[in-house]
Amino acid sequence: MDRSIVISLDAMGGDHAPRVVVEALRSARLQIPDIRFILFGDRNAIGRYMDDGMKDYVEVRHTDQVIASDDKPSQALRRGKKSSMRLAIDAVRDGEAQGVVSGGNTGALMAMSLFSLRPIAGIDRPAIAGFMPTMRGESVMLDLGANAVCDETNLVQFALLGADFCRAVLGRETPSVGLLNMGEEELKGDEVVRGAAERLRAMDNPGFRYHGFVEGTDITRGVVDVVVTDGFSGNVALKSHEGAARMVAYTLRQAMTASWAGRLGAFVARGAFRRLRERLDPNGYNGGVFLGLNGVVVKSHGGANATGFTSAVRLAADMVRDGMVGRITRDFEQAGFKAEDPQPNAGNA
Repeated sequence: MDRSIVISLDAMGGDHAPRVVVEALRSARLQIPDIRFILFGDRNAIGRYMDDGMKDYVEVRHTDQVIASDDKPSQALRRGKKSSMRLAIDAVRDGEAQGVVSGGNTGALMAMSLFSLRPIAGIDRPAIAGFMPTMRGESVMLDLGANAVCDETNLVQFALLGADFCRAVLGRETPSVGLLNMGEEELKGDEVVRGAAERLRAMDNPGFRYHGFVEGTDITRGVVDVVVTDGFSGNVALKSHEGAARMVAYTLRQAMTASWAGRLGAFVARGAFRRLRERLDPNGYNGGVFLGLNGVVVKSHGGANATGFTSAVRLAADMVRDGMVGRITRDFEQAGFKAEDPQPNAGNA
């Protein structure tokens, strides 16, 4: 019986596709020997970067249609039924693959994933989760852009989703969860965040420890394992963090090249600077996960290099191996969320 993990890939999604996608598969195969791939995209373009040895674990399915980076989600849904992105998602729906990875248009990927895979029963809105480097290692943060406006039920559900993700990928059995707010005091924030806090405090055995409110400075301190917020605030926080990392790297480089003493110091401390660069490199944390769908969907950063795309593939494989979808389904049933007919919300990414 074949027990290999099968991941479908939008080979044409991203700034450097399909080269980066194909290069990443070689590295991923070395790290995960039982993984196989289905690539959707232009067969000729993909073939330029493949070698004969990859035929044992890579299947290429040709399509000429590609979702552009500036396509609106509604346009992608109407016109992109045969696109590399849509076919890669449908392979998960049809049971040919267990997870999908794409570096393409985020809004289109969310819209197509919602339409094809549908949310898990009881979940109102899926969320995008990702990793944040902290002083204590890594933490999980969500939502990172799928839902600009949220109500308290959405935030409570994000807490459950984030805790499940943290257990599966970071191995923290009883993660701590905090709500991002403008202060730690209970009276701070709007009615939505205060209402979500009240409900989280009242939950019986949710499978995580509710910490309370956290501030923006607490994210990189690693005060909690999971930071929960709406997609607007989460996306701003993520991009502010990435921008701050680039500013630190730029300032250090300027300082170390301004004089001979600085250049000498940089040479002596080159090992420490290499470790700092690796710690702050976003490619090491690449991969935003669409949590709450009936299938594993990972969004790679569009500008990711081969190392970054490999991280996204490895993340998808880890979630498949953990049985993430089944875990979330069971936890939401236990938490008492009833299955309804949720309205897809894919236009905010």
